[in-house]
This record gives sequence, C-alpha cells and structure tokens, in this order.
Amino acid sequence: MECVLECRPERGCPTKVPPWDPPGPPYGGNQAVRPGLPAPVMEPSRKRPAPSQQAQQQQNAQNRTRNAKRRKMADKILPQRIRELVPESQAYMDLLAFERKLDQTIMRKRVDIQEALKRPMKQKRKLRLYISNTFNPAKPDADDSDGSIASWELRVEGKLLDDPGKLKRKFSSFFKSLVIELDKDLYGPDNHLVERFSLPKDNKPKGSRARLLVESWHRTPTTQETDGFQVKRPGDVSVRCTLLLMLDYQPPQFKLDPRLARLLGIHTQTRSCIIQALWQYVKTNKLQDSHDKEYINCDKYFQQIFDCPRLKFSEIPQRLTNLLLPPDPIVINHVISVDPNDQKKTACYDIDVEVEDPLKSQMSSFLLSTANQQEIASLDNKIHETIESINQLKIQRDFMLSFSRDPKGYIQDWLKSQSRDLKLMTDVVGNPEEERRAEFYHEPWSQEAVSRYFYCKIQQRRQELEQALAVRNT
Repeated sequence: MECVLECRPERGCPTKVPPWDPPGPPYGGNQAVRPGLPAPVMEPSRKRPAPSQQAQQQQNAQNRTRNAKRRKMADKILPQRIRELVPESQAYMDLLAFERKLDQTIMRKRVDIQEALKRPMKQKRKLRLYISNTFNPAKPDADDSDGSIASWELRVEGKLLDDPGKLKRKFSSFFKSLVIELDKDLYGPDNHLVERFSLPKDNKPKGSRARLLVESWHRTPTTQETDGFQVKRPGDVSVRCTLLLMLDYQPPQFKLDPRLARLLGIHTQTRSCIIQALWQYVKTNKLQDSHDKEYINCDKYFQQIFDCPRLKFSEIPQRLTNLLLPPDPIVINHVISVDPNDQKKTACYDIDVEVEDPLKSQMSSFLLSTANQQEIASLDNKIHETIESINQLKIQRDFMLSFSRDPKGYIQDWLKSQSRDLKLMTDVVGNPEEERRAEFYHEPWSQEAVSRYFYCKIQQRRQELEQALAVRNT
C-alpha cells in the first residue's frame, strides 16, 4: 500500500499518513447519494409517527429514574475481589440481601394498605342517648305571653363513649332523621309530629352545645351538625311521646325481605355484603350451572324469592332492588313529666353505632409520610459514598501492590497505557511510542520514504518558483 510521509518538526520524525480519507459518511452525517440517482424515499404507510415532545420527555424521565435505581442498587454491592480480601464484608452482603427482602415486604404491605383503605373500616361503639324534659309553670303576673302559659321542653342529647378520635363527632352526625311523635289526643292530628333531621347553616345556634328550636326542616349537604335537639310545647299535663331515630349508615344499609333474610341469616346489611352472602349460598348449594357458568339454577327457595327457575348473575343486583327496604328506626317510648316535684327527669339509652376505625387514619398517615423516606435516602447516600471510597482504596491498593512487585515493568506498562489513552484523546495517527525509538528508522522502507519525501518537497518548491517567474514576466 502506497503511503506518504509527513514531517513533524515537533516530534522530529516522519509519520505515516494515509493518502485519502476513510470511506463512508462522517460521524453523525447522512449517507452520500450517488450523482444521477434519486434519493431513496420511504413509503408513507411504513413511516412511524414521531412521538410528541411531552411524551418523549416523560419516557426519558422514566428511563432516567429506572436507570438511577439500577445504578444505586448496583453501587451498593461490593466487588468479589474486595469480599475475598475482607471476609467480614460478607456480613454487609447479608444485610444487603435482608434489606432487599424488607423492601419487597414493605412494598407489598403498602399495596395491601392501599387496597384496605378502599374498603370501609368500621368499629362498633356505644352512643349514650340522654332524654330529659323540664316544666315551666304559668306565671299570671308575667309581661310576655310566653310566661303566662305553662309549657314544657324536651331535650334529646348524646355523646359517644370512649371516642378514640381526636375530633369529637356531633350527636346529630350519627342520625339520618329524628321524628318525635306526641300524643294525638292532646295536640291533635296536625301538631303531634315533630321532625328533626339536622341543623342547616342558616339556623346555626351559638354556643358549644347547640340545640334546635325550629319546628321542621330537612337534611341538606350543607347541614351544620349539632350536639342535641330541643322541642318546646305549651301544656301542663304529662305527655306520652315516641322517638323514632334513623341511623345514618355509611355505606348505606338495607333491610332484607323476610324470606331472603331467613334464607341468608341477615337482617340489615350493606348491598355488597348481601350480594356476597348470595354468592356464598350459590357456591354452598352448587346452584351454578355446570355448562353455562353465567346462569344460576334456582332451588325452591330461590324460586319463591326471585319468582323464576333460572337467572343470570348480572340480573341479581336489579332483582335485589325490590327485596331491599329501608332499615328499621330505633323506637323509644318516653313520658314527658310535668310533676312539680320532678322538675328534671332524664332517661338514658345506649345505642350501637359504627364509627371509622382509628387505624384507618394511621394507615393513611403512613402512606403519606415522607420523613422515613428522607431518612432512608440520606442513609443510602452515605452507603454509596462509603462503597465508592472502598473502590477507590482498592484501586490504590492494586496500584501499590503491582508497583512493589515489578517497579520497572509496571512503569513501562503504565506509560504504554498512558500513551494509548493520549492517542485516543488527541486522535494522533500512527504509533508515536514506536516512532520515537531508533530502530524505527532502520526499517527497509525508510530510504524509499525519505527519497519520496524529498522528491515531493522539490516538486513543490519548483512549482512555487515557476509561479513566481510567470508573475514577473507578465
């Protein structure tokens, strides 16, 4: 292969230079097209649509996060050579394996907690209900009309026993409605019914223990909760009354049809629990069709309830609508006493109510807390820095050991390595390490290369002189 020598004064030696550039396009450039031929065109149907800039940025961010996690995990592992040098490092590797298992367990538990928070978590608590009344006798010398007429006041109050929550719930928040039915013989058919559902914002009373003084109103989404209810009526004789309290179930509960209740053993329950009990009954009695799993072959009890010999699973929610009724209210009979010797008579009742499990708030705070994550991240950074310093010390140790075994050979190898690195960084053509040696100039091709070099220089100088003389002659 014919080559040209180029003199490099800074090196004091010739260097082989190829007479042409390497074939192919430059790095990052486009492939050259031969003259006379059209540029290749791809069919539009085969072209891929370019991803949007936002989608590309999101993909790049996800890739960076994934790669960063992999790098962090890889940076924690000690190399095998270090583990062989330091047997005690196996304890660290065991801790690393335990940490990996612990992270997997925590992640699985977090998923379990997230799934548990999607379901209602309730606890049974006791709501203590206080029913009391006072009697105000008539005052003949009173200036106002209210004082001159005897009247009584009925109060319905309550509180939750052993409330674990930090925020105390109002008494009215446990009920959907409250109806007080008075004796019709005393107050007539039109004035014997008093309904209390909740306290609206417009009638918000002042004070910590607010009571209702309005006659009738209905619950709204903007209802303001209250600690008790109060009813005032004129009268000077004892009155029999009936209190109907409808609990506010969350999620809503329904009373089952008597036939369905006897079949499932459930009186009042949520819709999801009722459907689950139906499915359990179907599995226990093997009512699912063996050929078509979508259908249920009704037994004699199902036929009496659903009035059909065969039905689909998808029809059960719709058919249950006619079999679910509002739950029964809590009925309390009370006597409003107007005896002067018994100015304040109080009755006490305990009602079972469902409240949110306090563990639910703790689980939510656990999922939202970032203090532990920040502490773990700082410890991970310390581990990465320690592992990096250990790797650097291992490199220094290998360097010192190799130098102590064969100083001369190690220095020569090190210089060769530095020369190769310099060559890659500066894009030097040829082999400078060999060219600086004396035997390089005694190669068989050296005489011919020198002659060609001087010949090229003479021809170059001759062309320059001819050009200069031609300019002078003109």
